[in-house]
Amino acid sequence: MNQTAIAEPTFSDAELERRRDFERSRPLERDESDNLISSDKVEGTKVFATDGEEIGHIKKLMIGKRSGRVEYAVMSFGGFLGLGESYHPLPWDTLDYHTGKGGYVVNIDKERLKEAPRFDGENEPPYDRKFGEGIYAYYGVMY
Repeated sequence: MNQTAIAEPTFSDAELERRRDFERSRPLERDESDNLISSDKVEGTKVFATDGEEIGHIKKLMIGKRSGRVEYAVMSFGGFLGLGESYHPLPWDTLDYHTGKGGYVVNIDKERLKEAPRFDGENEPPYDRKFGEGIYAYYGVMY
């Protein structure tokens, strides 16, 4: 079978420099909207219970490699200055962004959250199908 190579586009040095300058000058607001947020702005965002009490903050996001969909927001809960914290994977669909609070609200009371699936910083879960089904079931969300 005869395969034809696809030629890579070539650009002049001036064009490459122009493109680099454009990317550096592009304001962040252009990449965000009412419906989108940069992942680095999600990390550290506060999480509140429905009663308004701050219960943690987003530590990181877990994103499907193939789907590109955020599967979990891992919330840091408890502890002080990083000591004694536990991490709770929350299905992304359980979080609602509240513009007035500048954070996410999760519809679960703090006592139930204490019993929720979690891990410590040393023992991160496998994030496989079995794990996902258990997390989603606990929060009453379809996996």
